[in-house]
Amino acid sequence: MNRKTTIRSLGALIAALCITVLPLRPSAAADLEGVHFAEQIRSSNVTLQLTCVGLLRYKLFIKAYVAALYLGDGATAGDVLSADVPKRLELSYFWSISGADFGKAGQQILAQNVDAGTLAALRPRLDQINALYRDVKPGDRYSLTYIPGAGTELALNDRRIGVIDGADFSAAYFRIWLGAHPIDDRLRDQLLGCAGRDTGAVGAARPASPRVGG
Repeated sequence: MNRKTTIRSLGALIAALCITVLPLRPSAAADLEGVHFAEQIRSSNVTLQLTCVGLLRYKLFIKAYVAALYLGDGATAGDVLSADVPKRLELSYFWSISGADFGKAGQQILAQNVDAGTLAALRPRLDQINALYRDVKPGDRYSLTYIPGAGTELALNDRRIGVIDGADFSAAYFRIWLGAHPIDDRLRDQLLGCAGRDTGAVGAARPASPRVGG
């Protein structure tokens, strides 16, 4: 039995089972479990700054993925879901996952974070992004980048797959990881607040070690 069969939907498992999250507050660029995150990302003439990164572990010892959150200049963690600001989430995977599983797991979490009316209004665009997801193997990296007026870009290994229109879509979709009922509360808290620091002052938090071992 291969890894892909054993972990058919890692996102769903993470949502349902115990996970340990190891946070890292970067001072500039960051390397976590051998994955490099740049200090800045440039997209549509907008500069996004790395704020926080974290590692998820499935059942304490199996590395699931590392994640990084980028925000536009002047944006705070409190703006991520409540304001129309540039933001980017990167996820680098340690397991093979089928493209279909991303949509299934994402929809389950999203349904816990928006009301039925909002979910119905988003349905055509959710179907659109779900159709874009492709299979990933260890080392692959998905990114979701929202730029006001341009939409939410889904990219695999820095190659654009598609763009979904609407600030309302971005505000809802990022709740899968950062909302009130996300894939994992601890991952959300680390990406927004870095080990419990004030989420209204992301840029002022004290840097942690530049590397976390596993």
